Amino acid sequence: MRHRHLLIVMMAVIGWMAAALPSAAQKKWKVPSSDAETMIDTLSANDQRRYEYFFLEAIREQERGNYSNAFSLLQHCRDINPDAAEVYFALSSYYVEMENDTMMIQCMERASALAPDNDTYLERLGQTYLKIRDYDKAVDVYEQLASHNLHRTDVLEVLQQLYHFRKDYDNLIKTLDRIEIIEGNSEETALAKMQIYAMQGKKNEEYKVLRDLVKKHPYDLNYRVMTGNWLLQNDRAKEALNEYRYVLKQEPDNQAVQFSLLDYYKAQGQEKAAQQLRDHLLMSDKTDAENKILLIRQLINENEQAGGDSTVVLRLFERLLQQPKPDADIAELRAAYMDLKKMPADSVNAALERVLQIAPDNAGARLHLIQSVWRTENYDAVIRLCRPALEYNPDEMAFYYYLGLAHYQKDERDEALDAFRRGVGQINSESNRDIVADFYSIMGDILHQKGLDQEAFAAYDSCLHWNPDNIPCLNNYAYYLSERGQDLVKAEQMSFRTIKAQPDNSTYLDTYAWILFMQGRYEEAKIYIDQALKNDKDPGGVVIEHAGDIYANLGDMDKALDYWQQAVKEGGGSDLLEEKVRQKKYIK
Repeated sequence: MRHRHLLIVMMAVIGWMAAALPSAAQKKWKVPSSDAETMIDTLSANDQRRYEYFFLEAIREQERGNYSNAFSLLQHCRDINPDAAEVYFALSSYYVEMENDTMMIQCMERASALAPDNDTYLERLGQTYLKIRDYDKAVDVYEQLASHNLHRTDVLEVLQQLYHFRKDYDNLIKTLDRIEIIEGNSEETALAKMQIYAMQGKKNEEYKVLRDLVKKHPYDLNYRVMTGNWLLQNDRAKEALNEYRYVLKQEPDNQAVQFSLLDYYKAQGQEKAAQQLRDHLLMSDKTDAENKILLIRQLINENEQAGGDSTVVLRLFERLLQQPKPDADIAELRAAYMDLKKMPADSVNAALERVLQIAPDNAGARLHLIQSVWRTENYDAVIRLCRPALEYNPDEMAFYYYLGLAHYQKDERDEALDAFRRGVGQINSESNRDIVADFYSIMGDILHQKGLDQEAFAAYDSCLHWNPDNIPCLNNYAYYLSERGQDLVKAEQMSFRTIKAQPDNSTYLDTYAWILFMQGRYEEAKIYIDQALKNDKDPGGVVIEHAGDIYANLGDMDKALDYWQQAVKEGGGSDLLEEKVRQKKYIK
């Protein structure tokens, strides 16, 4: 037996067992009288004492954590008194842990049969039937429970679900009636009844539920609107209109009935009236933004189905945004619509700028605009957009990223480094690991360019901590280590991962070839430098110079000299390179 898993369950069983102790222990433990009477009637005085002794011993063993002993003692109690309900109930918990469902169910059924008035046993049996999906037996048990506990709506709610599953609609209605007797009438139960009557096709009963709601809540006009909606859906448009008019007479600004009336006009083909009402709702400051967005989306869908005349939609947007207090969500929807219709980027960007004028803290619109401007390579504009974002949305790392990149593209290294450092200051446990890694990778590149190699290598290490597969970082880190002749084994391992990931990348092939060269592995270096030159139609002077160095150390000076001369033509005219050409030999 798995004692460790039994602990929690068995502690609960102690309480259940104590609640069902036999009669001789009633001074210390309270017990249902029916159980005690059963034992008094069926056991001799000697067996009664023996039973009580072993039952108490089972509890003591259980309290000590000796579950195997407790289980054996309970079985012995059952042998002494086969009609002790509490023993079967206690044993059922052990069978649960033993995963013996058959014996568990038999014990629960036996306990409930011996003590039919014990609700604890009944409820546990009902839960067991639910677990094994024996819904017919579960219904019987929960009906018994409901008859014992007339005010337990939780039991009735279980019955409600069971009858719904069985599609027993008559009993489902009766169960809802019982809930209403306890809790009173509610919209929830009324709607549930309507749904049931709808499934049965009982239109009259469904409508009666609605009318009863209206009668019981005469001042809640929402029920009159609901009634109108039901009538409209059931081809009783004239009666529906009467309901709507009644509500409008009481509350002219009631939005629910106005939206229902809009559906009425559409259903009746009264397009002009529908358009007038929709315009009224859209222009009214009493219509909330969420409903306005809903109306605009409906208009866009209808417009697209009719051919997609964007000028109609855009005119509506203009009218809405010319109101005294324009809504940022509507402005953002306008920009999204323009983007969807593939309008010129300048127009979409202007629409996004309008969003930011209304709501400068709208991070989504600002990021969309930055990404669009980035494609134009207008880095000054990107910087202008990013700076205020750091005030409005200081925890959004994307703004630091674009700000840093824009400065980097302008060769403003100090400003770029500052932006990236501020960005990594926002890192938390929920940060995107790839973005964080990119921050550190670019920081490493900038620090290397500033001649701060140790700080650069620390940044690269941080990058690889967040994303061990950041390929650009692996390549640059490896190459800069090789330039210093430092940690060449580590450099080779990192570089090898880059060419495994991108075997045709000439830059990565050149890095790997150069690291092999630095290790004195010239034959291998030649293989990879040849591949680098083959895969790059326009190799730079550095790559060509590397090829010359590798061939020189292989003894092929003619090929080496040819590569060095090509490197000079490509602009790689350093003093050292020119000296190699002049002396026709490799010089470190």
